[in-house]
Order: sequence, then C-alpha cells, then structure tokens
Amino acid sequence: MTRTARSWTGRISSLFQRGRLDDKLWDDLEEALIAADVGVSTTFALLEKVRDRIAEERVSDPDGALAVLRSEVAAILEADDSAAEVDRLLDPAAGRRPLVILMVGVNGVGKTTTIAKLAHLYQSRDMGVVLGAADTFRAAAIEQLQVWGAKLDVRVVAHSANADPGAVAFDTITSAKAQGADVAIIDTAGRLHTKANLMEEIKKIRRVVERAEGGDLRVVMVLDATTGQNGLHQARSFVEAVDCDGVVLSKLDGTAKGGVVLAIVSELGLPILFLGTGEQLDDLAPFDAGAFAEALFSANGD
Repeated sequence: MTRTARSWTGRISSLFQRGRLDDKLWDDLEEALIAADVGVSTTFALLEKVRDRIAEERVSDPDGALAVLRSEVAAILEADDSAAEVDRLLDPAAGRRPLVILMVGVNGVGKTTTIAKLAHLYQSRDMGVVLGAADTFRAAAIEQLQVWGAKLDVRVVAHSANADPGAVAFDTITSAKAQGADVAIIDTAGRLHTKANLMEEIKKIRRVVERAEGGDLRVVMVLDATTGQNGLHQARSFVEAVDCDGVVLSKLDGTAKGGVVLAIVSELGLPILFLGTGEQLDDLAPFDAGAFAEALFSANGD
C-alpha cells in the first residue's frame, strides 16, 4: 500500500492544494486518476459523483472537495461485499466440506505462490488442506506446487505432465473428502484470456469439479496489480468464462497503480478478497475496503 498511497497523495493531494476548484483542477484530477489505472469509465463516473455532491453540498474549499473524493472512493470499494466473501472463504465449516477453491489466472501473476499463501493461512487457522496440481500443461508448474506442498507439509494430488486436468481436479476433491480436509485448492493452467480454446478447458474443469460433489465451490482469480488496465481485460474474460467469485490482487508491493482495484470493483462487480504484498507466506492480507481507502489518502502514504 505504501507505493500506491504515495502515488495518490503525491499527485492528487497536491492538486487540492492550489486553493481553488477550477476546470484545470478537474482536468488534472481526471488525468491523475487514469494514470493510477483507475480506468476511464470508472474515473468519469467517480468525478461526476464528486462534482454533483460538491454542488449539492455547496462545498467551496479544496479540503472539503478532497474529503468528498475520499468518501466516494470508499463507497465504491465498500460496495463490493468483500468482507462477506472473505468470511465465507475463511469459515468453510459453515458450509459443506471440503470447500473447493479453483484458482484461475494467466501465467506470471503469482498464482502458485498465492495458492501456497492461502494454504498457509488455512493451516494457521487449524484447517486441513489438500492441493491439486491441475496445471498439467507445464511439468514445472506441477513441480512448483509439489515443492510448496513439501514446505507446508500439505498433500499435493498430481498426475503426469499433459494428463487430463479435470481428472486431477476430481481426484483432488476425492482425496480431500477421504482425508476429511476442510479445503481443497486446485491450481489450473495459466491461460491467456484471448485464447478461446483454453478458456473452454477451464469451463470443463469447473463442470468436473461441480460433479465431484465436494463442498461449496469458489472460483478465485489472481491478478497482477502491476498489469493495470490489462488486468481488467483479463478479469472480464474470466468472469464471462467461469463466473469468478472474487480476486486476489498480487504484487501490490511492486506498483504505485493500485487504482485498478476501483476499476475491478466498479466495472466488474467483483470483490477483492486478498492483497498479496510480498513473497513470504505471510504476505497475504484479507482486503479491507475502509482501510484501503484510508491508506490511499493518508497524509504520509503509510
């Protein structure tokens, strides 16, 4: 959050220090928001609400206008119901077990590392976890998940390279049920959102998972925060293909453009579930909309 907050406070706060609310401020604010990867549609909608409220409430000073902007940003983030979805993920005992989490996303977004972080989080809550290596198109992906499984002392269900990923997913759920595990987390091949045949494959995996009669199913997409608006395009494709339940935003520590969070929530209606803020197993935080909005506009970027 530090770099993201500094991006906003370093430029946006300075705009409101000019002492007047004129057309140039609004033009510069629009440019700053788009540069922070908030997105054109979300930026226009946000500024329209801010300007309408300023007119209705007769706000005339920059500090008051900045407070309205903060309030509207918080309203966007808090509308995503992320807290309720995180609660459902972290309390699988409330539903049928095992909770099945199907992890999706393109190559390079940190999906396998996020799986390990989630498994570690469940272990810290005294829950049993089984992992499924259904990314069978890359032998290295299977090996990577097995390495994490060994570190965490978690069972990894894996077949040979190029095996049927649906079969791996089915066997993972079967193994989790046999062990009485609370959670089954299934990795899938990182597929380009522009490849229709690969998106069809992940639809097939979802159908197999549903037939396996596990517990509640959640499809969680991992997005790389550094990809900005391209991440939004990825998200839209996955939502259309497999009806995602939420997003883990990875590599937030490596970008100052966390404004894509607003675009994901506003344009796709997807809740942000967790933020990945580093490479260590503990570097995964449940998303707190209020805290995120506050940090974006904090005075010191902390």
